[in-house]
Amino acid sequence: MSALDLLEPAKVQARLGAAEGGVPVGAALWVGEQLLGAGRNQRVQQGDPILHGETHCLQNVGRLPARVYRSSTLVTTLSPCAMCTGAILLFGIPRVVIGENRSFRGSEDLLRAAGVEVIVVDDDECAALMSAFIAQNPELWNEDIGEES
Repeated sequence: MSALDLLEPAKVQARLGAAEGGVPVGAALWVGEQLLGAGRNQRVQQGDPILHGETHCLQNVGRLPARVYRSSTLVTTLSPCAMCTGAILLFGIPRVVIGENRSFRGSEDLLRAAGVEVIVVDDDECAALMSAFIAQNPELWNEDIGEES
């Protein structure tokens, strides 16, 4: 499967998040061609400050043996923040596919320095979802990334 194919379930989640009035970031966890689960940023919908797309995906997947995480690929529509990067490193996920990093450049260098393979797809739909959200909700976006408005 191509990186674009792997990205599709995460994009579905991002679209759902946008439709719910939330931050349009989705994520999916794969082992080979098997989708283990997906999630989306739920900070607004659930009122949970740490429920980003990647962490919601991991929550939805549930507990897994370390060997499964160590053979998986995490796909996210947006470059992962420091918190989500920490989860990736904690679980030993060796590959991350990023839909776009134009809107926000997360901790990609930290991932690479830790030996994680980072693939940036630069998907136009992911970028359009985020740029529309940021333009319409600048205060909410700044809250999501820990910035002052």
